[in-house]
Amino acid sequence: MDIVFRAAIAFLFIFLLTRIVGRRELGAMEPFDLIMLIVLGDLVQQGVTQSDYSVTGLVLAGGTLALMQVAASYLSFRFRNLRPMLDGEPIVLVEDGRVLERNLKRERLTPEEVAAQARLNQIDSLDKVRWAVLETSGQISFIPKQ
Repeated sequence: MDIVFRAAIAFLFIFLLTRIVGRRELGAMEPFDLIMLIVLGDLVQQGVTQSDYSVTGLVLAGGTLALMQVAASYLSFRFRNLRPMLDGEPIVLVEDGRVLERNLKRERLTPEEVAAQARLNQIDSLDKVRWAVLETSGQISFIPKQ
C-alpha cells in the first residue's frame, strides 16, 4: 500500500511541476530539457519504489499512475469548471500582428520562437497573423489575416 501512496504523491508532484514549468511540445524541447525529463523520471521512480524491484511494485506503481491519469482525464471531461486547472487554457500570443509581450513572458517564450513557428506554418511575418494561440498541447496555432 505504501507504493500506491507514493505513486499518487509522485503523480501530483509531476502534475504540478508540469503546470509550473509551462507548455512545450516534446519536439520543441532542447536536449537539456529532454535529459532533465529523463533524470526526473528516474528520481521519481526511486522515490516511489524505494528500491523495490519486484513485479508487484511495478504493477502497483504503474497502475496507480495510470489510474490517476484516467481519473484526471475523466474529471476534465465530466466537470467543465475543472478543465482550466487540469488541462490549462489556450493563450493568445499575437493579436492582429501585435505580439502580446505579457503572455509571452507568462509562458517564457520569445518573439523569435513564435516567429520561427510562424515560418514553419508558411507565414513569413507576424504582421500577417491575426491570431497566434498557444494551445494546451504546447503547439502554436496561427490564423492569418485575410
